[in-house]
Amino acid sequence: MCIAVPVRVLVVEGDRATIEIAGGTRVVSKKLVPEIKAGDYGLLHAGFIIQKVSPEQARETLALYEEIYGQSTSG
Repeated sequence: MCIAVPVRVLVVEGDRATIEIAGGTRVVSKKLVPEIKAGDYGLLHAGFIIQKVSPEQARETLALYEEIYGQSTSG
């Protein structure tokens, strides 16, 4: 099963974004959501941010992941 994970965007440089995930950082593509900027939240799937989401949506989903899997994906 493939899922998209909510992430927080830390830095944007061109078509790339540095995101916070599972207590670390990773550089991913933001080509599919060019309007996303530092401080925004998005859904990450297969190395791409595929949708912008509200901070509330991100927190709610991350809380569910933590409840289900017993760990945080946000750090």
